[in-house]
Amino acid sequence: MSTRTRRLLTPVTAAAAALLLWAVAVPLAGADLTVDQGGTEQTVGPAMTAFAALAIGYAAWGLLALLERFTARGTRTWTIIAAAFLAVSLLGPLGAVNTAATLVLLGMHLLVGAVVITGLARR
Repeated sequence: MSTRTRRLLTPVTAAAAALLLWAVAVPLAGADLTVDQGGTEQTVGPAMTAFAALAIGYAAWGLLALLERFTARGTRTWTIIAAAFLAVSLLGPLGAVNTAATLVLLGMHLLVGAVVITGLARR
């Protein structure tokens, strides 16, 4: 598989992995994925899960392409930036309304981050 094809499919794979975790946690296990967003509660559903994974995956690919084109160590620089973004993103699930939601959302962030970082950075 070419690098371009693999990179094109990486965000789709990340979204599929996040949706699989969502499907196991919400419909099967009965977790309530609700997050407090500044006084407003928001439920994390499948559409939001897929959209977020796809958006971050394709944005990450765009940044990687720019860094590879304009810097000598683009992939290495991108990997460091991606790991930092993943670490910061782990603060988001801490606003969940219950422990189960926090754990599931942390798992989703880690899963999507792992798929995107390993899928895009690999040569």
